[in-house]
Amino acid sequence: MTTDGEEQRVREAVRQHGRSSAFAEAEKAISAVLSDSGVRAARARVEAAEKELGTELRARLQPFQDRYDQAVAEGDAARLAGVCAGKHGRWGRVCVLDVGHEAALEEPHWGRNSQGRPIPWVGSAPDNW
Repeated sequence: MTTDGEEQRVREAVRQHGRSSAFAEAEKAISAVLSDSGVRAARARVEAAEKELGTELRARLQPFQDRYDQAVAEGDAARLAGVCAGKHGRWGRVCVLDVGHEAALEEPHWGRNSQGRPIPWVGSAPDNW
């Protein structure tokens, strides 16, 4: 005879296994798409355009990066609260512009990529991407 607690643990274990399996399958599918030669070529073109635009925007937008770096170094939560929430976590990008900049300035998100180069991007993704 099983107890309600045991049944609950079994249901939770089955749910967790199903979720883990679904994530593993999704990761395999994403990896297959990203490894396609056409996708790699498109990504290289996008990265080249981002680097070029990042270099062009750097003189105007670097003060935002400097302000962000200083706020992080000082632990200035109030200043960081006013920073755009736009990010591409998987690529190490965090937007350093002010909240609402996309509408007010019609600027793309801007920050640094994982190699430290200035880079703009359009759209956002969750941190865990």
